[in-house]
Amino acid sequence: MSTENDPGFDPATGDGPAPVADGRRAASVRTALEGMLQIRRLTNVGHDAPESVPAPWEANRPVRAVALALEAAGLPVSATDAVGLRTATGYRLRPGEAADGVRVEWLGPPGSGAARTEEDGLERCATALRELGWTVLVYRGARRRRFLEVEPPGGARGPDGRRLVV
Repeated sequence: MSTENDPGFDPATGDGPAPVADGRRAASVRTALEGMLQIRRLTNVGHDAPESVPAPWEANRPVRAVALALEAAGLPVSATDAVGLRTATGYRLRPGEAADGVRVEWLGPPGSGAARTEEDGLERCATALRELGWTVLVYRGARRRRFLEVEPPGGARGPDGRRLVV
C-alpha cells in the first residue's frame, strides 16, 4: 500500500533515473515478485504449475510485469537523466506491437558499447522471462539492432475465454 510520503513500488523500465540499489529496494523487489507469484497461484486455477504462467493481471499490465521480472532477476536497467540522455547500460521497456506485448531493448549512453553487449544482455533478459512463462521472440530492427518482443503465451485469456488486453 502506498501513502503520500511513500509512492509505492514501481519496477524499473529503463526510462528515468536509475533505481537506488539498496536493501530497501531489494526487499521491495522481492515482495513484489512474491506478490506476483501469489497472484499466479490464485488466478491460474487449472494449470499444473500455476506459477509458470503469467496471470491475467500481468497481461493487463505487461510492461510493469516484465519490468518486475527483469529487475527481480538482477539484470541491469538502462536509465536517463533529467533531459532524457542515457546514463546507464541495460534493458529498456516500452509497449510492444501487440496490446499485451512488451518491447525489450538493450541501450546505453553514447560510446558505452551497448550495441556490442546487446546480444548477451537480451539473451539474459529472454532467459529470465522464459523461466517465468513469457513467450519471447528476438528481432532485428533499425541499424540491425536486436530487440525482444515479449507476450504472455498464446495470449492470456480471462475466465470468459476472451483475450485480455491493456
